[in-house]
Amino acid sequence: MKKQPELPIIQKTYDLILWYVPLLNRLPRDHRFTLGERLIRELYELLEQLILARYETQKLARLETLNGKLDIVRLQTRLLKDFQLIDVRRYGYAAQLIDEIGRNLGGWIGQQRSLTQ
Repeated sequence: MKKQPELPIIQKTYDLILWYVPLLNRLPRDHRFTLGERLIRELYELLEQLILARYETQKLARLETLNGKLDIVRLQTRLLKDFQLIDVRRYGYAAQLIDEIGRNLGGWIGQQRSLTQ
């Protein structure tokens, strides 16, 4: 049985987690157990919900909720930069990955909206 390829948004979210979690685990203790853990939890939740959305027949409500979750990840990432916990180069890379995921999510939401009209 041939394995079905991952949706690009799921693969990009997976790649973001692979890159981001080791970095977040190296944050100073006072930030690792607050901002770091919250960001890690949001990333894992985002991945799980994207996987579940893939198999739902009515995806739109879940995808729109995920749009909000992605904004939380975006703002928490900006907090890391503003607290000077990650350098500008790493922030730029994370922001680029998050934006790619956002574009994919926006496209998926648009596609689902067109199906419901």
